[in-house]
Amino acid sequence: MQLNTVIFDMDGLLIDSEPLWQEAATEVFKNYGINLTEQQMNTTTGLRTQEYVQWWFGYYGIGNEELAKAEKKIVQYVVNNIERKGKIMPGVQYIFDFFKKKKFKIGIASSSPRELIDIIIDLIEVRRYIHAIASAEKLAYGKPHPQVFIDCAEKLGSNAFECICFEDSFNGTIAAKAARMKCVVVPHHAQMKDERWAIADLKLSSLQNFGELHFNLING
Repeated sequence: MQLNTVIFDMDGLLIDSEPLWQEAATEVFKNYGINLTEQQMNTTTGLRTQEYVQWWFGYYGIGNEELAKAEKKIVQYVVNNIERKGKIMPGVQYIFDFFKKKKFKIGIASSSPRELIDIIIDLIEVRRYIHAIASAEKLAYGKPHPQVFIDCAEKLGSNAFECICFEDSFNGTIAAKAARMKCVVVPHHAQMKDERWAIADLKLSSLQNFGELHFNLING
């Protein structure tokens, strides 16, 4: 079955917002006596805010009564800062143009709240390309569960085997493969040598490095 649909993750792939999420979590977690290392942060990259807050609160024995409050503070922190210092990742305009020229259906499937998705889409100026948006915010399960990718494909009217996904996190890559879709992963440069990326169909250092050769390889 030939590919005709592309679905993009957002945070860390289209915009360099992961540092802002980590910054927000660090500031909020300090109020609860939690100080995470970068390595610890990386293990929950790609999860929804509620899930990684719940995970670390459980790990450090903090009750769930503070969960909703901490989650709200983190999201608001990111929303307030994304327009001010969120950096567009290299190759964003290129990759959207690449698939538009191929007349692909284009979607966004993100763990972020819809409010933040809309802010970022307008910030990186790609709304005119997008045919469907799916947020995992209110789903029963977020990434690495595949539901957000499945939902996005359904909105686009596409079969899973017609979809190629672009991701930057390991949890997102698991979700894309569990949805039975092709997956191109663009990890953070510090994680490029991680052997876990072998589960993806292709690993690249930047979106702008994706070309016809890669497309034909995956589409074959």
